[in-house]
Amino acid sequence: MDDALTLLLKRRSVLARNLGEPGPTPAELDSILEAGLRVPDHGKLGPWRLILIQGEARAALGEILVQIQRHDEPEAPAAKLDLTRQTFTRAPLAVAVVSSIKPGKIPDWEQILSCGALCMNLLNAVHAAGYSGQWLTEWYSYAPALADALGLVEGERLAGFIYMGSASEPPAERVRPAVAERLSIWTPSET
Repeated sequence: MDDALTLLLKRRSVLARNLGEPGPTPAELDSILEAGLRVPDHGKLGPWRLILIQGEARAALGEILVQIQRHDEPEAPAAKLDLTRQTFTRAPLAVAVVSSIKPGKIPDWEQILSCGALCMNLLNAVHAAGYSGQWLTEWYSYAPALADALGLVEGERLAGFIYMGSASEPPAERVRPAVAERLSIWTPSET
């Protein structure tokens, strides 16, 4: 327990642009994904799915992003398009996390929270496996054309992308809120 808690207390996201090779091996990735799926899931609905983006597919998806950006911003400068082109090649791999709400008695909000827990579990698993990662949405997560390119169906939304790789430099710690700043203790009111 102490090792696991220490790991969580030291977890820090690393900017996708600072993630390089090596990335997780196929066996490590399988374990990371399996750990990621171990989230609260009221009703056992599995209201999420994963899309792996690796190898040459990263550059191909970057070209799709450039097409989307050119359509949305016809006057976008070449430098901006070049940055967009590199979106998925800045890390060895990325996993798109798709929120897939299942109609029924389980509230949408609980299903969305389960998907967010999946994203966080993936980040923790990447860290536990000795790699680094970052959960990003950025503009393209909200682009209908990208959702189409990734095969999302009606009612699905991108919760974001989990980029994975090895940190090219140690991440700087950032200021975190003190527990006391965010914690209150409920007590029954006296009437």
